[in-house]
Amino acid sequence: MSFTRRELLKYGTFAGAGVALFGGQHLFARRALAATTLTGVNYITPSYEALSYGSNGFIDYLKEQGGDAVNVDYYHSGQLLKADEQLPALRAGSIDFMFHTTSYITRSLPILGITGLPGVVGELYRHPERLDQGSPLLALINEELAKDNLYMLTAGGGILEPEYIWSTEASPVRSLEDLRGKKVRVVSFEATRALESYDIAAVRIPSSETYMALQRGTVDAGVFNISTIIGRSLQEQLSYCYELPTTGFTVAPFMLRDRWDSLDDGIKSVMQEAAQWYDDNFVSHCNDKVYPEQYWPRVKEEGVEVIAPSEEDIATFNEATHGVWENWKKEVGREVGERAIALALGEA
Repeated sequence: MSFTRRELLKYGTFAGAGVALFGGQHLFARRALAATTLTGVNYITPSYEALSYGSNGFIDYLKEQGGDAVNVDYYHSGQLLKADEQLPALRAGSIDFMFHTTSYITRSLPILGITGLPGVVGELYRHPERLDQGSPLLALINEELAKDNLYMLTAGGGILEPEYIWSTEASPVRSLEDLRGKKVRVVSFEATRALESYDIAAVRIPSSETYMALQRGTVDAGVFNISTIIGRSLQEQLSYCYELPTTGFTVAPFMLRDRWDSLDDGIKSVMQEAAQWYDDNFVSHCNDKVYPEQYWPRVKEEGVEVIAPSEEDIATFNEATHGVWENWKKEVGREVGERAIALALGEA
């Protein structure tokens, strides 16, 4: 991925840029520092074109602008570590940074539950600026992560389009009541709690196994973001999308807090620039371009019926979410939880 001069001027800190531009020198002088190698991982595969866009751009930015100061050793597609292995490896210091979907790690890092809290995700989706770099909500998240010696460089500029309830022709879900007794693939702990009252059998399986699980009837339905649908060709096995915003997530880069703090100022600066590029481009690229222009047309061409939720179901679901909120507040601490929810809802 190449960056335009406009982007480089925007994300860099370029004292004397005019001299560099008009004096015949390269825009970005090589940094005269001993090279530091940063090892990063991401389990997301290239088949997730939209979700890979941000991480690819972040890595390209580091490689292009790191000069002699930064070497990036990057492994995507689970080449080095599987999804469940990334966080333990980061904590052990075996890697320097990771990209992770927030919904996968909320049990280990409960504060990240705010990115997928039922009844909140709709507002966060409509107001991505509430998770921007420098926002009070992102600052609060990092305050809590710091207690676990972790740091989220950026939230990617918001959360991705919410996850909806998708189902097969044999087991259609056209309303919340249709969920009763269904085997539902769901990753988010918060979404699982919100759907418990409908007597679902929650099944947690990797996305790589979901196509066969749907085909064989191992699961009847699933709570999916459209990136998972297209990335795993699940539209071939699904017939219905019940468009109730159930949960959500983002994909974010994480480091150990003490590793981040120990970085040389020059290296930290280029990583901050890469993080700002990611913040400005990742979620907006997915939500505003790829999903409406490419992914949803493909789903509809496959004949999947998209069903709008009834006002009654929306009210019933939102009522049920308050119990989920209370449980989540107990995990993160009531004061922190209430402040996070207020910030996400634009009430603080």
